[in-house]
Amino acid sequence: MLLTSIAEENKNFMKVLILSAGYGTRLYPLTRNQPKPLLPIGDKPLIDYLIEKVKNVSALSEIYVVTNDKFFENFKSWAAQKEDFSFPITVINDKTKTAEDRLGSIGDVQFVVNQRDVKEDLLVVGGDNLFDYALDDFLSFAQDQKDKVTVGLYDVKEKERAKKFGVAMMNGNRNITVFEEKPENPKTSLIAMCLYYMPQQTLSLIAEYIEESGKVDLAGDYINWLCQAKRLLGFQFEGKWCDIGSMDAYAQAQIDFRINF
Repeated sequence: MLLTSIAEENKNFMKVLILSAGYGTRLYPLTRNQPKPLLPIGDKPLIDYLIEKVKNVSALSEIYVVTNDKFFENFKSWAAQKEDFSFPITVINDKTKTAEDRLGSIGDVQFVVNQRDVKEDLLVVGGDNLFDYALDDFLSFAQDQKDKVTVGLYDVKEKERAKKFGVAMMNGNRNITVFEEKPENPKTSLIAMCLYYMPQQTLSLIAEYIEESGKVDLAGDYINWLCQAKRLLGFQFEGKWCDIGSMDAYAQAQIDFRINF
């Protein structure tokens, strides 16, 4: 089903949230005065690749970029150059000032949901993710799942490499049946990306999880909680993907994504 018809028939209008509130300490000195999502990949910032993946989605109404107080002005300057876009880009300051007092990924999602009173579906994307595939099929599938969260999955091919991520097992109906955060002995090499589709009906689950667990930092803990509650689906992608979490990964991204896509 085309994204246009999904939006018109089911009114699944959505907002995009790009998580950009980290301090990028593992990429110092590159990120000492510049946030990771604004680091150049080829001839443009990493975040521009993410924007290009969603800007033509007909259901999109607004993009949020959540960042911290340290990098708030950096993102404001970047967003000011996007005034010709057909949708607003809103930069949100989560008010944290150091890596020690950061809200964490789930804390930032809840912060935005509360501050902006989000009443639409929410596509959450990690600001340090880079990929070359289209999101159309993922969104078509995820928008039909009213009461479950859909997470993007990617096969890193090697179980040793999978140890650094959240590892998932999925059945034929795309239900994620097992999820383990950074396991010592991964059962598969299928890992969860920082790419989540949260239907409006599921947004209240975030506050429920925070109240129950007292945790806000790691998205993997929330994903595992959803898995245990049988509220989690997976969608596997094929193509190029990179999580820019280290200097080596950043250098490799420059090679893998040197040709604009």
